[in-house]
Amino acid sequence: MTESPPSAVATFGGGCFWCLDAAFRELIGVLEVESGYAGGHVQAPSYEQVCAGTTDHAEVVRVRFDPSVIAFEDLLRVFFTLHDPTTLDRQGADVGTQYRSIVLHHDEAQRAAVEAMIGELDESGVFEGPLVTEVAPIDGFHPAEAYHQDYRARNAEQSYCRVVIDPKLAKLRRAFTHRLRSAAGDV
Repeated sequence: MTESPPSAVATFGGGCFWCLDAAFRELIGVLEVESGYAGGHVQAPSYEQVCAGTTDHAEVVRVRFDPSVIAFEDLLRVFFTLHDPTTLDRQGADVGTQYRSIVLHHDEAQRAAVEAMIGELDESGVFEGPLVTEVAPIDGFHPAEAYHQDYRARNAEQSYCRVVIDPKLAKLRRAFTHRLRSAAGDV
């Protein structure tokens, strides 16, 4: 019997969950990615409810990873590279609280790491404005409908994938070559 690798969980929201889902799936040490909803007040919300903006949920991805292969801080670096953490409740043409920049921490170590990185990024001036990323404890995760899971892999020719997701994947591949499954021969 093969033992499962040790794992930890991180939850990120940075616009449409399809983008983050596709990106995190390419990283070594990431064991599973699931799109869903978190940070709201409705039990088991639907995509339509979340898009209406009345549930306070964000579109997020829950990432299960092996911390002996990839650190939480590395996942944070990817997260902050792939979206604009300075725009409140929007990413590009996607507007609404469901598209906010948010990290839902699973423990105090994650909270401290997120707050430290936000402070470093703000101080460095790498972004033109201050970061507005919300940092909150995870308080429930609701998996998105099946058609949202691994969306890009199943819809690669769709215009949203080509115009929005693919440029983010290209940016990931340029900036984090050493962290990619393809670089490690793990596809």
